[in-house]
Amino acid sequence: MRIALFTDSYLPTVDGVVTSVLTTRRQLETDGHEVVIFAPEDPRRRGVREAGTVYVRAKEFHHYPGYRLAMFPGREVDLIKDLGIDVIHIHGVGFVGIKGLWASWQAKVPRVSTFHTMIHDTLPFYSPFGLNLHLLERGLRFYLRIFLRKTQGVVVPSRAVLNEIMALSPLARIADVIPTGVDPDRFRPDLSGQSVRTKWGLNGHDVILHVGRVAAEKNLTTLIHAFPKVKEANPDTKLLIVGTGPYLEKYYDMVRHLGLSGDVIFTGFVADAELPRYYAAADAFAIASKFETQGLVVLEALASGRPVAGANYRAIPEFVQDGVNGALFEPNDVRGCAEAILRCLKQRDEMRDPARESALPFSIERCTRRLEHVYERLVAG
Repeated sequence: MRIALFTDSYLPTVDGVVTSVLTTRRQLETDGHEVVIFAPEDPRRRGVREAGTVYVRAKEFHHYPGYRLAMFPGREVDLIKDLGIDVIHIHGVGFVGIKGLWASWQAKVPRVSTFHTMIHDTLPFYSPFGLNLHLLERGLRFYLRIFLRKTQGVVVPSRAVLNEIMALSPLARIADVIPTGVDPDRFRPDLSGQSVRTKWGLNGHDVILHVGRVAAEKNLTTLIHAFPKVKEANPDTKLLIVGTGPYLEKYYDMVRHLGLSGDVIFTGFVADAELPRYYAAADAFAIASKFETQGLVVLEALASGRPVAGANYRAIPEFVQDGVNGALFEPNDVRGCAEAILRCLKQRDEMRDPARESALPFSIERCTRRLEHVYERLVAG
């Protein structure tokens, strides 16, 4: 099968959508399919080209660094016809997502869309207009309702998102609930994280890990403010924050203000190939985000045998079972967050195997196989 993936978010930006697109592409190609990605070009990296990727001319979205708007006309329809594409899979609801819809209509190729991001949740942080936020959100919800109705099938990454989508757009045709799978051969408990511990001076310490884009919607504020309470009970603990993003400087300042500079470590960007060793270097994983439609990092932590202290919100409680493979807390509850982290540290050994076992049903191989069934149904008509 020849499959085109249309995404509004792509390298060099690294986020959950990009990881999902790349992971899905690798597994589809392993399964014998031909895959081409349509993605916004980074204006600063013109000339940098990756095989199997069509770059759509775009401009920077200055209100959210790292994201591009592919608002210019392109040749997507002709390319879809020339490449003999069998199915279009849209990852995003921005300009590239619209191009995917248009190419599907014009080339008469079936289309499916994965709804990754509750973008209306980001408006308080990144609104580019001086408009009333309530009016802007209403307009965005109306747009999403229409967009979702125009796809022949909507894949959602969790049941929590399924419920929200059905409330937002009752006429949307749900294809399936399929999270982005995790690779249990890459993320596993028997890896050594010693090189990471040595690099960051973590030997002899309990390590709490957070992986993700350093952005306002990830609610790192709660995690950072909870950390002094963790250290009160367990003085040898360190917090390792992996990733980069628009709020990095703000969180640097917050950590300095709280007197935690030696205990909260920001690694910046870490290459995907190195990530498994960072999980291996940790004793527990923590995430306070209310933004997760799935939280692939949660599955990576669990597959690595690391218990997860996670916000009891949206998709996270679908993967984290309190007292079994981690601990849940209310998203803005600083004390509850600290207590959940301490429970994970205390019970890390007994939670190790259940954490690993809970991730295995969501392997990339199994999840991609289910996605292939969706494609086959669409192509069969």
